[in-house]
Amino acid sequence: MKRIILISCLCVAAMAAEAQKLSISKTTIDVGKTGFEVPVTATFELRNKGIKNLHITDVKADCGCTKVDYPKTGIGMGDRFTISLTYDARQMGHFQKQVAVYSNATKNPVYLKMKGVVVEEVKDYSAIYPYDFGGLLADINQLEFDDVNKGDRRQIEINLMNNTERTLQPNLMHLPKYLTATVTPEKLAPNHAGKMTVTLLSEYVNDYGLTQTPVYLAQQLGDKVNSEIELPVSVVLLPDMADVARDMAPQIQLTGETLDLGLQGGKLQKTGIINIANTGRSELNIKSLQLFTGGMKVTLGKRQLQPGETTKLKVTIDRDELLRQRTRPRVLMITNDPDHPKVVINLNIK
Repeated sequence: MKRIILISCLCVAAMAAEAQKLSISKTTIDVGKTGFEVPVTATFELRNKGIKNLHITDVKADCGCTKVDYPKTGIGMGDRFTISLTYDARQMGHFQKQVAVYSNATKNPVYLKMKGVVVEEVKDYSAIYPYDFGGLLADINQLEFDDVNKGDRRQIEINLMNNTERTLQPNLMHLPKYLTATVTPEKLAPNHAGKMTVTLLSEYVNDYGLTQTPVYLAQQLGDKVNSEIELPVSVVLLPDMADVARDMAPQIQLTGETLDLGLQGGKLQKTGIINIANTGRSELNIKSLQLFTGGMKVTLGKRQLQPGETTKLKVTIDRDELLRQRTRPRVLMITNDPDHPKVVINLNIK
């Protein structure tokens, strides 16, 4: 009995080690709707995690209506690659197509599946709903609550469209304490529109300046969180300046509020500088210095400036990282200047 158990454990361990040689981000891709005789493609992302070159020896589709594109040469250790399936869409209705991928990475084939539905006519909602959250379309892809004062109640409306073949129950997942969301109607039938209202409860925002968090626009209650349905949220809470004596206040002055950091000639990084001066009559305090996105590095010479003093704000950007960001690249400063409690430096990277 002990010998049988030992052999079983060794088999399981061998299978696990084999599976680790080839990783696949998704084994099934839902391509949604396509028109009759309008070919549709699903692209699978894979990676060779073995200790030798990977070679795909054969790919077998379950029907001649599916074409497969895959690497014909060796794939190095750690390299990523793609396999694409294209369905000719010559039959109306729902479809599911599968291919078996044979390689030297696994003893058994790896199966990739694509599914979707062929309809007589595909309606194009992209002009009104340009953002796709897995078939749930929306007219915005981020929530920005700007220039908020403590106690404010702000609302943002998201217009939605169900572009799937099933009834959806849209909801926002991972809401922080300072946000609530309601949907009208609660359920969206296929090809029907709705509206989500997101309300900011500013009394629950703790810090002045920029507060950011991701929430997730899900199709159904209990959906899994993933980057495809992420909806970034930013809140800029202003300090209370009601008791500041303006005749003795500090005053911030900048050489500009836009930095042109367009990357030409294949450069990966670029730096810009803005000079900051205090032209007021008391100490200028830059209380907060924050970034709306990644891909930037910011340094400030001094945070406290006496009347007449100057300092430099230095901004360095990383092109590749910035291009992956959804939010516009900006630098935020919160100051004790009652006329400029919030200063935003916009970055032009084109």
